[in-house]
Amino acid sequence: MVTELPAWAVRLRAERRNRFWSQKEMARRLAEAADDGVRARLPSRESIVRRIKAYEAGHNQPDDPYRLLYVRVFDLTEDELFDHSPGNLGFEGDDEWDALELARRATATEVGRETLERLELAVDDLAVAYPGTPPRELLVRVRRHLLYVSQLLDSKKTLTEHRRLLVAGGWLSLLAATCLIDLRWFPAAAARLRTAVQLAKETEHREIAAWCLETEAWQVLTEGDFGRALTFAQAAQRVAPSGSSAYIQATAQEGRAWARLGQAQETHETLNRVMRLVEPLQAPDRAEHHYRYDPAKSDAYLATTLCWLGDPSAEPYSRGVLARLESTTDGPPRPRRAVAARLDLALALLAADQPDEAGHLTLAAMTSGLLVPSNYWRAAEVVSGLETRRAPEAAELREAYRELCGPAVQPS
Repeated sequence: MVTELPAWAVRLRAERRNRFWSQKEMARRLAEAADDGVRARLPSRESIVRRIKAYEAGHNQPDDPYRLLYVRVFDLTEDELFDHSPGNLGFEGDDEWDALELARRATATEVGRETLERLELAVDDLAVAYPGTPPRELLVRVRRHLLYVSQLLDSKKTLTEHRRLLVAGGWLSLLAATCLIDLRWFPAAAARLRTAVQLAKETEHREIAAWCLETEAWQVLTEGDFGRALTFAQAAQRVAPSGSSAYIQATAQEGRAWARLGQAQETHETLNRVMRLVEPLQAPDRAEHHYRYDPAKSDAYLATTLCWLGDPSAEPYSRGVLARLESTTDGPPRPRRAVAARLDLALALLAADQPDEAGHLTLAAMTSGLLVPSNYWRAAEVVSGLETRRAPEAAELREAYRELCGPAVQPS
């Protein structure tokens, strides 16, 4: 009879393997994460490797100081690594992982074609869920699937099946990084992105590699580093297959970076390139898929870019985009995208000297419960703009922003 490993042991091994670290490399990183005083008391690297083997075999849980060192190295909480409860593994509200594992065990001990197909469909489902699912909730589900991929790597498989597993792991790592960026958990996001980049390289998957660069462009754009955003967006276009979703998205991201840099001519030239790329496209089967470019999204990206540029046409264009996002004329309502569109319109209204409506829209966005942390800075810009104009709404909006972000984060 085979004894099932404790959940925490499976998790420690999976987190290490997801980063492609050997047990020897893990020992080195644990030692380097220790403070000077603790490091001096640690045993030899060979002894630490033996401890790692014992932990991953489920013989005993790490105790101090190794427990803390694992937390530091993986950039996760103790609950995430060592909690025994099923909910911590992502069972809350879904049993996707169990369905996948049951299907695999029902057919064979190898990975198998059916298991891979179900896994790839699950990856697509998670990418479709991204626009409408709170990032913290989606992250739990993505991590669970990454754990499953890690376990499948131990199964018998062909070279083709091995590559498909790595590609699935690449997409999942990229989606996990995107959720972490939305939550502003940057060290963990960087770790996931590094894994996605490595898997893209291992499998020679240019689309994943390009999306990694595009995702970095978005992150630094939200941090206000517009020059680096431009560099990443252009690099993504060089890597992406011509005309692919990653190529189009990276081009649109370049336009937004030019807009933030205040370069009107470059912005409009880039927007024209996006329009030429999008014109021949048909709507994808699953339009909300985060990694498949939907032509309908181009209007929203154009509105955002014009608003950030301060273009006079931004206000009427943004109103039309917001109306479509809130209606059901061309698909289901898209409330999270509509919240971002309200902030774009508010910025355009400020430029048009209409602070009252700008304040109303911003307050609605901040109190909607749908604004993710990676977009807080957009609300902050409107709050700061209203304060500069000494608008009467500014005090109420500052208080709403404080409640949204916490007292430690204030509009700059």
